Amino acid sequence: MAKILLDNYCFPENLIGMQEAIQQAINSGEILHTSDHKTLAAVLTTGVQGALNDPRLTVSYEPNYVPVTPPALPTLPTEQLIRLIRNSVKLELMDNNVGYLRIDRIIGQEPTARLGRLLHENIWSKLVHTSAMIFDLRFSTAGELSGVPYIVSYFSDPDPPLHIDTIYDRPTNTTREVWTMANLLGDRYGKRKDLIVLISKRTVGAAEAVAYTLKHLKRAIVVGERSAGGSVKVQKININDTGFYVTVPVARSTSPITGQSWEVNGVSPSVPANQREALSKAKALLAARRAIPKAVKRVSEIIRQFYSFTDKIPALLNQLATTDFSSVISEEGLAAKLNYELQTVSEDSRLSVRVMQEVLVITEDVPDVDATILDADLVDTLFEIEILSGNIGYVRCDRFPKSSVFGRLAEQVWEVIKETENLIIDLRYNTGGSSEALPVLLSYLYDSSPTIHLYTIYDRIQNVTTDFHTLPNITGTSYGSKRGVYVLTSYYTAAAGEEFAYLMQSLHRGTVIGEITSGTLLHSRSFQVEVTGIFITVPVMNFIDNNGECWLGGGVVPDAIVLAEDAINQVHDIIEFHKNIHSLVQGAGDLLETHYAIPEVASKVSQVLQSKLAEGMYRSVVDYESLASQLSVDLQETSGDHRLHIFYCEIEPESQHKPPKIPSPEEVAYILEALFKTEVFPGNVGYLRFDMMADIEVVRAMGPQLIKMVWSKLVNTDILIIDMRFNTGGYSTAIPLFCSYFFEAEPLRHLYTIFDRSTTTMTEVMTLPEVLGQRYGSKKDVYILTSHVTGSAAETFTRTMQDLKRATVIGEPTIGGSLSSGTYQIADSILYASIPNQVVLSAVTGKVWSVSGVEPHVSAQASDALNVTQRLITARRQTLESGM
Repeated sequence: MAKILLDNYCFPENLIGMQEAIQQAINSGEILHTSDHKTLAAVLTTGVQGALNDPRLTVSYEPNYVPVTPPALPTLPTEQLIRLIRNSVKLELMDNNVGYLRIDRIIGQEPTARLGRLLHENIWSKLVHTSAMIFDLRFSTAGELSGVPYIVSYFSDPDPPLHIDTIYDRPTNTTREVWTMANLLGDRYGKRKDLIVLISKRTVGAAEAVAYTLKHLKRAIVVGERSAGGSVKVQKININDTGFYVTVPVARSTSPITGQSWEVNGVSPSVPANQREALSKAKALLAARRAIPKAVKRVSEIIRQFYSFTDKIPALLNQLATTDFSSVISEEGLAAKLNYELQTVSEDSRLSVRVMQEVLVITEDVPDVDATILDADLVDTLFEIEILSGNIGYVRCDRFPKSSVFGRLAEQVWEVIKETENLIIDLRYNTGGSSEALPVLLSYLYDSSPTIHLYTIYDRIQNVTTDFHTLPNITGTSYGSKRGVYVLTSYYTAAAGEEFAYLMQSLHRGTVIGEITSGTLLHSRSFQVEVTGIFITVPVMNFIDNNGECWLGGGVVPDAIVLAEDAINQVHDIIEFHKNIHSLVQGAGDLLETHYAIPEVASKVSQVLQSKLAEGMYRSVVDYESLASQLSVDLQETSGDHRLHIFYCEIEPESQHKPPKIPSPEEVAYILEALFKTEVFPGNVGYLRFDMMADIEVVRAMGPQLIKMVWSKLVNTDILIIDMRFNTGGYSTAIPLFCSYFFEAEPLRHLYTIFDRSTTTMTEVMTLPEVLGQRYGSKKDVYILTSHVTGSAAETFTRTMQDLKRATVIGEPTIGGSLSSGTYQIADSILYASIPNQVVLSAVTGKVWSVSGVEPHVSAQASDALNVTQRLITARRQTLESGM
C-alpha cells in the first residue's frame, strides 16, 4: 500500500516516512492480529486518513470487484453524443430577458469540438444576447475538466488570457496550466452582464471547478448550498493482487487565483440558499441588481442638485461612475457600498446612504405660540431662570423659539441675571428649535460694539451665502463679553441646541460642560431612491464658523466631559478654577521673560499669551492638566522651541541638576560596560557607541579605566565612527574634554560660547591643553551617527564637531535639545514651567544654534546609518587608491 501511495498519491510531499510508519505498524503486531478482512480495511482506512488528513483515501476489501469503465464521450457515435447532451442541457428565456442554462454534465474538449456548431446554434445563440443569466449546476454530477476553460472563456474577455487552474498528475509527475481561450465559436457573454451560478450538495467535479473559478474571478455570484467537494481524478488500485483496494486521488487542482482548491471542501456559496429555493433566490437577486444602475444614477442626480460642498461634487460623481458594483447582492449591500464610496471621497459624515423603513424628518419649527399668552407667561413656559449661590445666573431653555418670539422675551430674561458674575446656560434637555434664535442669544453675550462675525450659512438649494453677526440693536442691556458663560450639554442636546454649544466653543466665548451632544444637524435632507428602500441623506447647507471651518456634525465634545447629572456641580469647581487663570497665564509669561535664554523671543511669547487670554482662548481649559497642555502648545507654537513646556505636579519636582554621584572603583567597570560599546571593523575602522553624556567629574573618576577599557582599543584606528544614535544627552560639562581628543594640544580651539540667562554671562568653551592618554588627532576621519532621539549634550558635541569641520554627520536630524533648562513654579500653584535658560552660540558664525537640531551632512534612516557610513568609507578609500 505504501508503494501505491508513493507512486500515485497527488500530495507526495506528505508521504515522507510513510513506508517506515507502515512497517512499524506491522512490527507492532496489532494489524496481524486482525483476522476479519473488512475490519482490517477499516483499520487501515482510519490509519491512512489520520496520517494524511485526507478523507478521500480509503482501503476496502472487495474480492469480487470488477472495474467498470464507462465509455469515453469522444468514442460515442455522434447521434448518441447529441442525445446525451440534449438530456444534460436545458435552457429557457425568462422574464426581463434573463437566460436560464442548466448543465448536468460538463462536456469536454473533444465532444465540444465535434459538436461546436450544433451547440452554438441550438443552445448558445439563444442565450448569448440575454441581459443576465442563471447558470444552473445544482444537478451537475459528472463531466470532464477539459470543458472548464471553454465555459469560463465564454464569460470572460478574450484579452488578457487568464490563468484559471493548475493540474498536477502524480502517476505521470506532470503539471499542466489551464488558461482561458482566445478563440471561441460565436459571441462571448463577456464579463459585464450579471451571471448567477446555482450549486447544491450534489454539484461535484468539473462543475465545482467552473463555479469556483467564476466566483473567485468575481465574475459570478454563487447561490445555493456548499458543493460536494469532489476530486480531479480518483483511482481504485488493487493491492498486490489481493482482494484489498486502496482508493487514491491521483491528481490535484490548485487555483492560481486563490492558491487553494475546490477539492474536498467544495465551493461555498456567496448567497446561501436551500437547493429548492436557489432559483427563486437568484431571480430576486437579479431583480435587485437590475435596480443598481437606476439607483446609482438617481443618487448621482441628488448629489449634483443638492450637495452643499459643490467643489466635491465632480469627484463624487466620478467615484460613482467608476465604482464596481458586481459584488453587490442586496439592497443593504448596495446602500453600504454607496455609503462607503461617498464617505471615502467626501469625508463628510453628514452624507450617508442607508436602508430604512421610514425617514425621521427633523424640523426647525416650534409649535406656534398662542398670541394671547402674556410675555411673562411665555418666559415661564420657555425658560427656567434662577440666581444660584455665588451670584451665578442660571437659564434653562429646552427649545429655542423663533427670533421674533425670542426678541420679545430677551429683555425679561436678561433683566433677571444681568448683575450676576457668571452665567450657566442649561441645554441638557434642549432638542433644538429654531436656529433663528442663535444670533439673538449670542448678541447678548457680547458687548454692543464692535460687531462680531458669528458664523456663515451656505444654502445649496438657494445658492445663497449668509453671514450672521451680533445684532447692533438688542432690547435691554447685553451681558457683555467679559463674564464667564458655562453651557451644559447632554446626549439629548440636538440641532440648534448643539449649534449654540459649538459656536460658544469656536468663538471662545464660553466653556462647555457635560456629555457629547447627539450630532443631529438641521441642514440635511433625506431622499428615497426610487424603486428601492434606500435613502440618501444629503447636507444642503454648510454651517461655517468664524474660523472658516465647516461643522460636519458628529456631536459637540465638551471641554469638561462629565455625566449630565454631575454638570452643575462641575461648573462650580471650574468657575473657582477660572478665577486663577489670569494670574497663572500672567505668571507663565513673567517667568519666560525672566529666565528664557532668548529675551526677544520671551517678550514676544509673553505678549501672545496675554492676547490669547484677552480673546478668551483659555475658557476651554477646565483644570490644571488642560491648562498646562494648552500653555505648552501656545509657548511652543509661538517660540518655535519644543523644549518649552508647562506641567503640573502635586508635590514640588526634584531638581534636574543634582550633583552627580561619583562612582566607586567597583562601579566603574559596570558603568563603562553599560555606556560604551567598541569594535574594530575591517580596514582598521574604529566604532565607538556611547549612550549618555556623563558629568566631567564622573569622567575624571573613570579616567584610567576608561582609557584602558575603551579608548586604547580605538585610538590607533585609521578612521573612527562615533555612534550617537541612542544618546539622549546628559551633562554638557564633559563636552570640551571629549572634543579635545580630536584636536591638537596647541593651539586651543574655540568650541562654542554659552549665554546663561540666569547669570547673564557669556562663557567661551575651549579645548583642553592636557588630556589623559593619547589624542586621536585632527587629521584622521571621524564620522558621527545621529537619530531623531539624539539630544541635549549629545547634540552639542555633534554640532561642535560639525561646525569645526572635524566630523561628517550621517543619519537623521537630531531632536533639538537644550544645554540647560530650569524648572520654575508658577504663582504658588501646582503648575511648573520648564524653561531653557542657556543658549549656545556657534564659534564659527557667532549666531545662536537653532533649536531645530543638527542637520546631518548625509541623510539616512537611523537604522541604516552605519551601513551608509561603511559604504561611504569604502567609496572614499577606493577613490584615494585610484588617485582620483
